[in-house]
Amino acid sequence: MTKYLLYTIIIVSTFSCVTKMEDIDNLTNGLAASMEVATNVEILYSDSAQIKVKISGPTMNRYLDKTNPREEFPDGVHVEFFGPDGQIESWLDADYAVRETKKSRIVTRKNVNLYNEKNEKLETSELIWDEKGGKVYTNRFVMITQPERGDTSYGHGFVANNDFTRFEIQKNSGKMNINDVTKELNP
Repeated sequence: MTKYLLYTIIIVSTFSCVTKMEDIDNLTNGLAASMEVATNVEILYSDSAQIKVKISGPTMNRYLDKTNPREEFPDGVHVEFFGPDGQIESWLDADYAVRETKKSRIVTRKNVNLYNEKNEKLETSELIWDEKGGKVYTNRFVMITQPERGDTSYGHGFVANNDFTRFEIQKNSGKMNINDVTKELNP
């Protein structure tokens, strides 16, 4: 009798462990992570085995949303753009950034500073980097300092290549009061 009871328990146990994949998916869908957090992040982008861009930041939140995947740097970001010789040609610092994966662009905000190897500096409140198009741009107020020329330019709207060697201010503002510049850069 105990022999039959033992066989019955084993058979019942075996059949009770069979689970449909649909049941597993239904259970795990509610548990799936919607965000990953990483600290001390460094991301390298390369083309033909040559590093083109290095992005680093203290914190990165990766949102795993299928319709809008993105990587957010809420505590600031530092970006370095490399030339064909492997040397840094320009770099960017900002207090906030988000990389929109599907749009292949990075939007930087708050205290955005872009420099090139000539020590020219762009200051703005928002700057967008189009990864595929290889350009940076904004429709916001910009201030560009060019020490070699002894010149500072102001305006609204800006377009440049990745290395910030060629750029254009869309609407030049000429000379401005320092208080007005501060208000424009920190809206």
